[in-house]
Amino acid sequence: MADALLASAGKPIELDGVSRVWGDTIAVDAMSVGIEAGSFTALLGPSGCGKSTTLRMIAGLESVSQGRILIGGEDITERTPSKRDLSMVFQSYALFPHLSVAENIVFGLKVRRVARAEREERLKRVADLLGLSGMLERKPAQLSGGQQQRVALGRAIIAEKPICLMDEPLSNLDAKLRHEMRVEIRALQRQLGFTMVYVTHDQVEAITMADKVVLLNNGRLEQAASPRELYERPASPFAARFIGTPPMNLFPVNAFRKVCSAPDFQLGIRPEALRLERGGPVSASIRSVEYLGADILADCEVADTPFQVRLPTSERIIPGQSIELGFELDALHVFDADTGRRRDDLVTEFGARLRS
Repeated sequence: MADALLASAGKPIELDGVSRVWGDTIAVDAMSVGIEAGSFTALLGPSGCGKSTTLRMIAGLESVSQGRILIGGEDITERTPSKRDLSMVFQSYALFPHLSVAENIVFGLKVRRVARAEREERLKRVADLLGLSGMLERKPAQLSGGQQQRVALGRAIIAEKPICLMDEPLSNLDAKLRHEMRVEIRALQRQLGFTMVYVTHDQVEAITMADKVVLLNNGRLEQAASPRELYERPASPFAARFIGTPPMNLFPVNAFRKVCSAPDFQLGIRPEALRLERGGPVSASIRSVEYLGADILADCEVADTPFQVRLPTSERIIPGQSIELGFELDALHVFDADTGRRRDDLVTEFGARLRS
């Protein structure tokens, strides 16, 4: 099965100034982003940010108001879904309740009039790959949520397309099963080598599965980068707060001692980057403390600004206590308050002020 797919896998996708507009509503606003062949790319963002609309435009289920979509270097903007050489897995699984697992998986092949012998051969390979061999005669109602998800995956994989699109496929599963399916889907994508575009609102899914995360906000591209770069060098306060659990702390500069007034900037530090330090640049009061086992999460306040700090359990702190905090210079992020963009050129300057 892997050999069959790898022979045609790896088509790149490019969105060139793509917009989707309904009346006065701009769902996707002039998005330009490239998706590498054979990669796993996650479209991430809050509800209503345009991620599902973007996926549906790639699939051909939504028309493009402006711009172009290219697959394998070819402009497919006006092509019908059936002419785009891709498969799709929906959030609802969309299984036919009256058909067996086997019939659900091969349904698309029957519609395309693929020969019976080839259908059966592909079905056996897919069923073995997904652990469905003993369930082929069952109906969807006899399956668990995870098993139904595997059937939906099987229906997409059996088509042997070089691109697979997934629209929040795990949102109906419980936390344990979501974790298991994340591992399975990522392993499957690596094994078969197709290009995966995966929509999710869950940052954990995005950063644990994807080679590249396309972060959207109000229909606009906020940042497109690897999970590591998104975490270590967020391009904006929105990216800084959306990626990371707990999210990055954002401070006005007057929250720090030894920093002159600079109202045009925000300073960001992740909770796990802060540490107890006598005489440190942040002097705060503790509002509450959560015990998390390996560490503790303290809700603090400085200059009327709430923030969080993650510390080892060995640190004995209590609500109402005043503490002093420090951090390494490379943990400091500076954002322009007007444009919202990061300012790496000012990190050294602010760091020097804080440490003077």
